[in-house]
Amino acid sequence: MTLFEKIASREIPAQIVYEDDQVLAFHDIHPQAPVHVLIVPKRPIARIAAASPADHALLGHLLLKAAEVARSLGLSEGGYRLVINNGKNGGESVPHLHCHILGGRPMLWPPG
Repeated sequence: MTLFEKIASREIPAQIVYEDDQVLAFHDIHPQAPVHVLIVPKRPIARIAAASPADHALLGHLLLKAAEVARSLGLSEGGYRLVINNGKNGGESVPHLHCHILGGRPMLWPPG
């Protein structure tokens, strides 16, 4: 069971900002911006490269809800960044697909 599955099942506490039957969004415990929220599918997918055509609807839901959560956190006007890491060199630290919602400050390019 991944860390994010334990958060979704309430085995590990988290500061939850959104939840529905498919996704859960909560504040990152090591924020990299003034606002740093993770949104994860409740059904685990190891990483975006492991997603299949059967995950199409869930992935779309994840991104639409990420935008909704960003709006609810007041990030729409100033802008925000969505990040999905894939694999070790991509910065993936938990093998459970998740999207970082980062905002509250200007984002630099290129990242990292």
